Amino acid sequence: MKSYLSRKAEDYLEAIYVIAQDKGHARVRDICKLLGVKPPTVVEMVKKLAGQGYLVYKKNEGVYLTKEGEDIGSVVLDRHNTIFAFLKFIGVPDAIADEDACVIEHDLNAKTVDQIKSLVRFIESSSDHRKWLDHFAEFCNLAADPCGMDKKLDRPSEETVRTEIRIGRKYL
Repeated sequence: MKSYLSRKAEDYLEAIYVIAQDKGHARVRDICKLLGVKPPTVVEMVKKLAGQGYLVYKKNEGVYLTKEGEDIGSVVLDRHNTIFAFLKFIGVPDAIADEDACVIEHDLNAKTVDQIKSLVRFIESSSDHRKWLDHFAEFCNLAADPCGMDKKLDRPSEETVRTEIRIGRKYL
């Protein structure tokens, strides 16, 4: 009896998957710690997911994902890691990137995630990626192209124009 999974349910399957990768199973207290929720909340969701066939819950033994629960947990974690890596590449601080990845991971189309993953792999494999990432960071800090040209429009950037106007040059 499978049904649509909410974001919260996907988060639980992801958390259980992460814990189980290390321990082979998850305990309620492990899930509480990872998700920052209280035991009654975890037990309620675990029972619901068990009823839907995504996991097996044995009160004194722990929580074990079924094949389908494991597949979903793995996919959600992969989406999270992909989005997190992308956000890190564009200079988003770790805590914010992690928080945003948790939100975004549920809503993107699989093709979009695949393309982001391809971009991340491309960036990681590029021999000069550090150079252009540094260039991008400088662009963000200056709020303009550090070379002074708007490459897309092949004209001086807005910041360059403002600077030139201040020193007496005019652009039409």
